[in-house]
Order: sequence, then C-alpha cells, then structure tokens
Amino acid sequence: MKIRKAVFPVAGLGTRFLPATKAMPKEMLPVVDKPIIQYAVEEALAAGIEQIIFVTGSGKSALEDHFDTNLELEKVLEERGKSDLLNTVRSMIPESSHIVYTRQSEPLGLGHAIWCARDIVGDEPFAVLLADDLIQSEVPVLYQMIQEFDRLRASMMAIIEVPKDQTHRYGIIDAEPAFNNTFRVRSMVEKPSPEKAPSNLAVIGRYILTPKIFSYLGRKKTGAGGEIQLTDAMAALLEEQPVFGYTFAGKRFDCGDKAGFQLANISFALDRPELRDEILPGLKSLIA
Repeated sequence: MKIRKAVFPVAGLGTRFLPATKAMPKEMLPVVDKPIIQYAVEEALAAGIEQIIFVTGSGKSALEDHFDTNLELEKVLEERGKSDLLNTVRSMIPESSHIVYTRQSEPLGLGHAIWCARDIVGDEPFAVLLADDLIQSEVPVLYQMIQEFDRLRASMMAIIEVPKDQTHRYGIIDAEPAFNNTFRVRSMVEKPSPEKAPSNLAVIGRYILTPKIFSYLGRKKTGAGGEIQLTDAMAALLEEQPVFGYTFAGKRFDCGDKAGFQLANISFALDRPELRDEILPGLKSLIA
C-alpha cells in the first residue's frame, strides 16, 4: 500500500494567463525563480514518490525539456565556473525517481486526465498533485497526507475553508470530524452555488486515491462544465469505500488565478533571506 506514484495533470491551456501562456505552458510560469510545476514535483519527491507521471497535451514540450538534461547549457556553466547554477540545473533531474509522460488527447476535464494515467498507475494507490495549488509549508503537504493514509488506508483529499460566496469555484464536501485533522466525507458536489453548498469545506489539488477510482472515471460521465469531474467519481466511490478530507498545515496559493499567482511570488520571495531586505522596502513604498 505504499504510495509510489504521483500523477500530474498538466494538459490545460492556461487561458486565464493569456497572452503569457500562448506559447508557454502555464505550469512553467515562474514563482521567484522556479516554475510552478517544479515546486509540485519537489513536494512529491520529498514525500517519497518514486515515479512522476505527467499527463500532458499539445504545446507542453517546454515542460518536458525542463525535466531533461541540457548538456549544452551544463557545458557552458561549467566552462564559466558557475558551479552553483550548474548544481541547480542538475538537481532538477530526479535521481531516485523516473518520469513518465502520457497524453490527454482531448480536454475532457480533470477526471479524464487522471483516467489517462490508469495503465501506468496500475492496481495501487497513488497521489495526484495539481501544480496550480502552490502550498508553502514546513512539511510537504503530500508527506503529511501520506502519513495519514498509512493509518486510514482510504482515498483522501486536501481541504481548506473558503468564504461562502466562493463555493462555486471548488468541489465542496459535506463531512463530519473523524480525527484531529481529518473529516469523513458524507457527500461531495462540484462547484455548487453558495445557496446550495453543503459547507464551506473546499477540495484543493492534493489527492491520494485508491485504484478503484478508475472504474468510476472510466464511465466517462460528464458533470459541471460538461467535463468528466474527479469530484463526481469520488462521490460515487463513497458508496463503496470511505473517503476523507485532510486539513493540512501550510498556506495555499491559487496560482491558476492572477492575484493568487502574484501573492505566491511575494510570499515565496519574502521567504528568501537574500531577497527579503530588498523587497520589503519596495512593498512599503508601493503600499504608501
């Protein structure tokens, strides 16, 4: 039951960031000096993940190149004596893990993207990370969740509280407290209006799923937005297996949103000692 594999759905077009994402994958947008996707991959590796599975689409070659060796660049850095940058570039290639790529041929939703990885995942529990949800934490969130999974042995998802008027942006759960940081899910609904939302507990982009989820995703039933929704498949899974929501320690930034992306850049930059002393005076000046 060890969680060895992590699926990264990265086939989206990133239309909310046009024109920046016209020729560049949205997952390659930088937060300080690293692309969003690298933070998510580093989180997975720190949690002990052994296989990274990217579900890509057209126009994602830059993402694939980022996690590949660039011998020409390494040679230039070595010749110029830039050993720190050379080590940084080389460290992006996971040594103890390997990366697999598969394609989502049609933009049919998050649930469909995960279903596209079924043959690679096989018959074992696995993680799903959505790079748009960038989380700043002392202990990687996926590591926190894996520790809880070792006790629960059931599908689970990271959850946060959101303002009631924002429930239409998330999958929302109806749940009851189970343990210290865990809720047992009674029902789930994708993007309900505030008046129909069962709570303000919203699902964000970290999941641990049992392989049974593929049988529900394989039915290819469409939901909100005419897409195959993971939330709908998990709601069906509830009839067979328990599902839990996990409240993690950390601060989440929605990097699929322009304001959230800018806030992530500021917060992560302020977390860097070499940048903080320059940025703080500038921020105070701008605010004034």
